[in-house]
Amino acid sequence: MTMLTDLFYPLLLIAGFPTGLLIAKYCKDEIKKWKNMLFIISAICLILIIGIFFSGFQYKFPAIISLFFIIIVCLNVNCK
Repeated sequence: MTMLTDLFYPLLLIAGFPTGLLIAKYCKDEIKKWKNMLFIISAICLILIIGIFFSGFQYKFPAIISLFFIIIVCLNVNCK
């Protein structure tokens, strides 16, 4: 079971790049309106990652991976 999750987490992070590009391609008008908000969401996710890392949260690693996925998508959308 752990071998499967060890493979799943990097694939999830890699999937963030095409997801961000796809959103950037199809949602150009919304991205112009939400550009600053997407950056703020990325900053909040980074702060949450730091907080979760130093906490005693049981599902620390999956939560951090999920927040990294959000950061990758938001920053990838902002770069377009």
